[in-house]
Amino acid sequence: MKILVVGRGGREHAIAWKAAQSPLVSTVFVAPGNDGMKQDFECVAIDEKDNGGIVRFCNENHIDLVIIGPEAALVNGLANELTKNNIPVFGPSAEAAIIEGSKQFAKDLMLKYNVPTARYATFSDYNQAIAYVHQHGAPTVIKYDGLAAGKGVVVAQTVEEADNALKDMLLNAKFGEGKVVIEEFLAGEEFSLMALVNGEQVVPLTIAQDHKRAYDGDLGPNTGGMGAYSPVPFITQDIIDQSVKTIMEPVAKAMVREGLPFTGILYGGLILTADGPKVIEFNARFGDPETEVVLPRMKSDLIAHMLDVLNHKETHIEWHREACLGVVLATKGYPGSYPKGAAIEGIDTCDHLLFHSGTAHKDGHWQTNGGRVLFVVGKGNTIAEAQKDAYEGVKQITSDSLFHRTDIGHKALR
Repeated sequence: MKILVVGRGGREHAIAWKAAQSPLVSTVFVAPGNDGMKQDFECVAIDEKDNGGIVRFCNENHIDLVIIGPEAALVNGLANELTKNNIPVFGPSAEAAIIEGSKQFAKDLMLKYNVPTARYATFSDYNQAIAYVHQHGAPTVIKYDGLAAGKGVVVAQTVEEADNALKDMLLNAKFGEGKVVIEEFLAGEEFSLMALVNGEQVVPLTIAQDHKRAYDGDLGPNTGGMGAYSPVPFITQDIIDQSVKTIMEPVAKAMVREGLPFTGILYGGLILTADGPKVIEFNARFGDPETEVVLPRMKSDLIAHMLDVLNHKETHIEWHREACLGVVLATKGYPGSYPKGAAIEGIDTCDHLLFHSGTAHKDGHWQTNGGRVLFVVGKGNTIAEAQKDAYEGVKQITSDSLFHRTDIGHKALR
């Protein structure tokens, strides 16, 4: 089989890496990929949003399966175009991707089908929104309704913080014109539960926990994720089973009933509250950086599982018992503005599994070329061992322009 992975980040690097291990696969292409992927895969210079270019490439190269990584490509209707041209694709239609593309849609769906989530209200008017915040107080959660690359969520500890977020999103159009969803703050431990889905069929993956805040101690602004680990020792199998039964399966069925059947990866960003697991958010694709620790734990064949699900066959995923923990190396300034082109040493000699998300290779040297630059994976029999291993890998990479959190996985070591 020939596989095409669409995207350019660490998540897509991990998907391509895992796909290449399948005995079913002869060639893995990535569009557009990045310089770090070019060492192992055939990268083709087609933008993720160039639906026509991707369809042409698939037809010309007889691609047997397309796996779509980024949400923007899904919302842009890439899966629709591929399906129209009889090209097998693992990823939802633009219509079904609305579960990530609109926070309001997802919340309204959960309310309608009694899926546990936080109390909420939606606003497009700043004055009405701030009045609601004053009425309900802080802490509260402010979410931009559309896509914001994982940065459109503010957990406001004070009314002033909430006010600033509302001004950014509604008055200053930081992420574009749109609405906001204001939610009650939920206390508890967060975890990410992804599943292979086709219609009402739901095949859960192992869970992970990521770290959204930029700095140690869960301080600083929200990012796309500064690290992750799997498994999550304080989330029991009973809680995972309950989450599949009360959240993931009902939502898959709800999408079918709404005439928006979902095919692809359904990502549940969940939280274990005193009242049981509840939904924080849904994504319509693999999470980043959770994918980079979940796929290395998958013992069986990802491509075989995807084909089984596409054909509505039962499939049983096997997992390695060892833990994985990964650390993001990011450019100083991220998630705000940051420079590019700073030198990075140690990539070629690092003996750890590395996934590239924002690197460039010029004149024989590695450089920074994004906010999140590299993801260093550690493994071990326990989270503590995996953490130690990951940070040993981090030490092998040097750059004056990179920073990282030093406490990834700290919650699992309590």
